[in-house]
Amino acid sequence: MKVDEIRGSVMAALSEVRHPASGKDILASGHIQGVEVDASGEVRFGFLMRADDPPDLLKEARSAAEAVPGVKGVRVNVQLPQMGPQGKQGGIKPGSVPAPTPKPGILPGVKHVVAVSSGKGGVGKSMVAANLAASFARLGHKVGLLDADIYGPNIPLMFGESGRPRVTGVEGREMIEPLEAHGVRLMSLGFLLDKEQPAIMRGPLITGILKQFLEQVAWGVLDILVVDMPPGTGDAQLSLVQTIDVDGAVMVTTPQDVATGDVRRGVKMFERVNTRILGVVENMSGLSCPHCGEVVDVFGSGGGERLAAEMKLPFLGRIPLDPAVRVAGDEGSPTVVSAPASAAGQALLDVARSLERTLSALEVG
Repeated sequence: MKVDEIRGSVMAALSEVRHPASGKDILASGHIQGVEVDASGEVRFGFLMRADDPPDLLKEARSAAEAVPGVKGVRVNVQLPQMGPQGKQGGIKPGSVPAPTPKPGILPGVKHVVAVSSGKGGVGKSMVAANLAASFARLGHKVGLLDADIYGPNIPLMFGESGRPRVTGVEGREMIEPLEAHGVRLMSLGFLLDKEQPAIMRGPLITGILKQFLEQVAWGVLDILVVDMPPGTGDAQLSLVQTIDVDGAVMVTTPQDVATGDVRRGVKMFERVNTRILGVVENMSGLSCPHCGEVVDVFGSGGGERLAAEMKLPFLGRIPLDPAVRVAGDEGSPTVVSAPASAAGQALLDVARSLERTLSALEVG
């Protein structure tokens, strides 16, 4: 079949998929954005996901396109609704900027914003972010956790929450209502995608989503908003510090040089955009043998502390390599909640207490 014929057949197939609430097909309702077919038979289109969409609507659209003869593959670019001051909705377009906050640079009702970052993936950054947020809640603070890791949103799994956020009206604007678990208010792209749906997005769209999560989520009054950043030094990091005031960043590393070297780059990036580093956390720092008690330095030892000393940064503590951490993450209950007496649970709570003192000092200063 020719490309135009395949595209026409795909459009016809998509027009057969109807929204159960409105009864409209997903073409007429504006859910489908820009259907393209290349010479190999691969189909691409955007899907505008709205608050009242049933979870299976995206799957139905994909399946309808995949069933068309001649289609060799389907890629869907999921887009979130852009909700303006008058409650109108439309797709977030690359480069678009959501409605501004009442006071630029300040997130209304939020006292402190702490970014948890790393130079590379796989060092346990999301685990640290999740446990810091849960620790702050245990210490009596009102806490939010923003999952800014758009490509790898793991916070829903780590908090055992799979619900779908509601859209509510706040002071004449439509706002996204965060979910809550273990005393922490949560927002993540993972709440808006199917479990197996990848986020296939370019940088400008990521910037738009992060701005929306910062400015159009009804966080309410918070003492601390923890932001779980993606690894690296890219769009999300720059967008965060350019959109709101950030009290500082916590850098997470493992002891080996390949991790600490990347963290150095992350530190330099935050320094260039005038964002203070609150300290360094060394994760996976030694494994205690459950049989003999001997500590095995699987990833080396002391790399995080040496990095902090060399760069004249606070060293916040070591988190041991503990099977309880893996179990807690998989079961949706942060270690400080499910195993607070464990070595890792105690170490994570100590890091949170240290940051609590730092943030209090910033208030005084």
